[in-house]
Formats: sequence, structure tokens, C-alpha cells
Amino acid sequence: MHKPTHSFRGAALGVVAAAAVVAVAGTGPAQAQAPSARAEAQAAVPQGTPGHLVPRELPPHPSSDWYASDVTRGLPETAPFCVEKTLPSAGATHRTFWTEYDTGATQIVVRTGTVEAARKLAAAAEKKIQNCAADWVRDYPQGTASGRDYGALTAEDGAHVYGVHTSYPDSEPGIHLFGVGRDGRTVTVVSWGEMGGYDQAPVADFKRTTTTAVVKLYHP
Repeated sequence: MHKPTHSFRGAALGVVAAAAVVAVAGTGPAQAQAPSARAEAQAAVPQGTPGHLVPRELPPHPSSDWYASDVTRGLPETAPFCVEKTLPSAGATHRTFWTEYDTGATQIVVRTGTVEAARKLAAAAEKKIQNCAADWVRDYPQGTASGRDYGALTAEDGAHVYGVHTSYPDSEPGIHLFGVGRDGRTVTVVSWGEMGGYDQAPVADFKRTTTTAVVKLYHP
């Protein structure tokens, strides 16, 4: 199954807004690309890399299966909406997910050097998500955006789920969910997005996804 060739971001938020939310749904590259030596080197993740989500662990899509890239070293080529310039590439691995429609997701895992560094990284990611709607509106005052705090989860050393809604004139609105969690010195950020509003967000399922993502981080 190849990744869809259409761009959710362009359809959902318009050309101008897409520049600001280029990873709004975390769909990854627009289409499958031919293997290269560089890509193969990135995909060769170290043994003992923390576990990542698999497609069946994402919120079910009503009309499509989920598909996934390999677990890849470093950050995605396009950083997920709201957490741009927040997560380091050192110690990072990621996986992108997509459907046959306009729903996508990304998981980034970062293994830091210390527990304290992981705490600070998780806090920074949460703060960036909490401020995301206001930051987006400052950049695009013709649009509207809002955020919701869906609460903390009991998962290893803690996790939290948030929602962010964006809308731009003459474009479809976008709804985004984020889960941030930590186990020891490892942090994960999971993002999910599609066109729509809060009433379409699978919050309960996404909380289960986030919990699973954090539990899978553990490696003795």
C-alpha cells in the first residue's frame, strides 16, 4: 500500500496556512519514495531502541486500515504541528502512520541522557502544545484556533493528552490530538490529525494509544 499522493494539509488549511501547519496530520511524505542508501542508513535503528506503536494500536478509522513506515532514526523530515523545533534529533526515532483518507499520525521517541533531561523535554513539549493555538493565530490572524486539555494519564512516569483545533478562511478546519509521555529518560510525543472539529476527535481511543505508546518505551 502506497501513501496517498494527495495533501491533506493543502486541502484542510489552504496554501498559506499549510506553510504553518505542514505536519498538521503527521501523514509523512506525500508518496512512497524509492529506497536510497541514506534512507536505509536512517532505518537501521540501534538494537534496544524503545518500542513504537504499530497500526492496530492507533484509534480505529471508520473507513480505512492504518499503514506505517519503518521505525526510522532521527526526526521526521517534516516536524509534527505544534512541536516544531522542540525535540532533538539526537537520540530520536520516529514512525509515521497514514490511512487511505485524510487521517494521519506520527510518533517520535527520544532517549535522553538523564531522567532530569527527559523531564525537561516532556515539559517543553507540553508547553509548546499548550501554547500552540495562540502561537498559530499570531502567525495567521485571519484564522482561528483553540486548545483543550484532556488530562493526565496513569502510564509509567506520566502522560498527558491535548487537543488543538485550527481553521482558516475558505479552508477545511483541522483537529489535532497530542499525547506526551515519559518512562525514565525516554520521552514520546504522539500526534494524530484530520479535517474536522472536536466532535470528531477520538479522544478515548487516543488516550489508550498514548498509554500504549508510553508503556512500550520500557527497555531493561
